Amino acid sequence: MKKIAITMGDPAGIGPELILKLKPYMEDENAYVIYGEEYILKHASKVLGHNFYYEKLKNIDDVKDKGIYLISLGLKGALEPSPSSGKLAIAYLARATADAISKKLNGLLTMPINKYFAKASGFSFNGQTEYLAFADNKSSFAMMMYSDAIKVVLATIHIPLKDVANAVSIELIKEKIHLIKSYIPTYFRFEPTIKVLGLNPHAGEGGVIGDEEAKLIIPAIKDEDVLGPIPADTAFINIDKNDIFLCMYHDQGLIPFKMLSFDDGSNVTIGLSFLRTSPDHGTAYDIAYKGLARVDSARYSLELLKAYGY
Repeated sequence: MKKIAITMGDPAGIGPELILKLKPYMEDENAYVIYGEEYILKHASKVLGHNFYYEKLKNIDDVKDKGIYLISLGLKGALEPSPSSGKLAIAYLARATADAISKKLNGLLTMPINKYFAKASGFSFNGQTEYLAFADNKSSFAMMMYSDAIKVVLATIHIPLKDVANAVSIELIKEKIHLIKSYIPTYFRFEPTIKVLGLNPHAGEGGVIGDEEAKLIIPAIKDEDVLGPIPADTAFINIDKNDIFLCMYHDQGLIPFKMLSFDDGSNVTIGLSFLRTSPDHGTAYDIAYKGLARVDSARYSLELLKAYGY
């Protein structure tokens, strides 16, 4: 039996609805622990017409058998987008993360938060990925977008595009390569073919369109068993199931990923002491509590935890 945590995310978004829609995929031999508030689940169940049964717990140590459980923090907040809803999302994330770090969980599925309202509530990180690494005391970590069709790892994550060139370094590229080489065979049980993308159009084209490839990327990969630098505009034409693309910045990896796997992919944080997954989309405030949220990415994220949680 695995103990898998699911944070509610921003309660003004589609996180509560996705949890309800995950119920058919939680009827197995594992224990699923939701971190959220009972009044929010009851509201979502009433509005959406779902029957959702769970057992209430005070802490994770009370889980003794398979089933669906709820750990409530006893917090009140708004069900519309606001710093209040952002504060709830971060509280659930913090509690579940602490339990994961304490080895009381086999995996963590985080529902989406809104970065603006999280920041407005006092959250000092650019995203959940950065918070998780900080809380877990991991300096080497990466955001990986994972699906059966395509897998990408980001060298830089949530930073403005104008800052990317200064953030990329030989050391950073080597770090991500070594992280992929150590983490993927151990936890996902396959040997990856690492394809390193260039930063500039056409991978710099011999330095005519930028010299980061010559100065940074080529020196970083020259002694590594990887391919690159590959121009980003042709890198994704032919994809093997074991390919992992190391992308220099956020949209370089997420645009092809979401084109191919928006409904059946997951955001995975590699380098942590536990496996964390998340749907590859945001809070979708505009469709919250309307029954319109698609559960596919959340389901895929849950299935990864069932298969690979440790």
